[in-house]
Amino acid sequence: MKQTVHFGAGNIGRGFIGALFSQSGYDVIFVDIAEQIINQLNEKKHYDVMLATEQKETVTIDKVSGLNNLSQEKEVIEAIGNATYLTTAIGPTILPRIAPLIARGIAKRVATTDEKLYVIACENQIGATDLLKQHIIDQLDGKTKSRLEGRVFFFNSAVDRIVPIQVQDSLDVLVEPYFEWVVETNEQIPAVDGMKIVESLAPFIERKLFTVNTGHAVIAYFGYLEGKATIDQTLADEKIEAQVEETLKETGAYLVKAYRLDEKEHLAYIHKIIERFKNPYLNDGVTRVGRAPIRKLGPEDRLIRPATQAQKAGLPYHNLAKAIAAALLFDDPGDQEAQELQKMIQENGPAYVLNTVSGLDEKSEVAQEVIRQYEALKSR
Repeated sequence: MKQTVHFGAGNIGRGFIGALFSQSGYDVIFVDIAEQIINQLNEKKHYDVMLATEQKETVTIDKVSGLNNLSQEKEVIEAIGNATYLTTAIGPTILPRIAPLIARGIAKRVATTDEKLYVIACENQIGATDLLKQHIIDQLDGKTKSRLEGRVFFFNSAVDRIVPIQVQDSLDVLVEPYFEWVVETNEQIPAVDGMKIVESLAPFIERKLFTVNTGHAVIAYFGYLEGKATIDQTLADEKIEAQVEETLKETGAYLVKAYRLDEKEHLAYIHKIIERFKNPYLNDGVTRVGRAPIRKLGPEDRLIRPATQAQKAGLPYHNLAKAIAAALLFDDPGDQEAQELQKMIQENGPAYVLNTVSGLDEKSEVAQEVIRQYEALKSR
């Protein structure tokens, strides 16, 4: 029996990673604290993944079940002991919380079997699996650590699929047709349909993060400032579309220089990504995409890192600075991080936020340009 344990029974977990495993012949055990979803998985044993197209093609995903990691720790540990893969799509900030339970499962497993386990964190963060691995290692004793070699493998990955907000009481998931799952390893690992193996992940993950994630965020923040409701409606505004393209040309210049990408091919990739965002069948909300601005303004995330790297390389970053400024103005009342961000700005000013949240010295060229753009946008 082929089995995978997947932490995160949310829309990405069900509509992307879990679905690929199921379609590859694996029994998929979803682990989550969302009791309603777990109960539905165990009752129905299947759900539908619908493509956001005019035809709305549908694929039924079966051989699925669920465990609650708060109330069924013993069962989760047992499942880890029998799995071939252990994956996550739960959000990078949650990885430290689930690591102790995963560590207990791995400790019991390596004490009883030499069967290989492959661990992959499918998160929108560079080195997410490395992060999870360290939190797991911190929980293990020396004897258990010595038994990991040749038995437990940790692979970084890059994931890309747009999944908008769904109907809350249904297991069914609406997803865009396009997806990409790239895994970094030199090992021969069990096949999963849709998984692409590469020797070096860095070009793929930075290309994705600083094109797809950066582009999505830029659309959301400028769309919010203009009172737009959805991503596709925002891109119907030619000025915003032009702004997005110019911003992605700046991230592209950094990527081309850093990884020796073909400039024409990367420009075509930018245009392809923008066209994906225009999909009206996704009906993807601006506030959903823009949510959690504090995380998105982190020093290694989609806006700050390409700006600082461009500045270091002597490349343009004017449009990236403008996008960062727009993020600082994201004050969605329904988003806790947005409200926290606005409170920080009101009490201490934007320079303080750029320093404490984004790691930018307020006297740095990037910070100064962002503040200039912030004042300009704010006074419109």
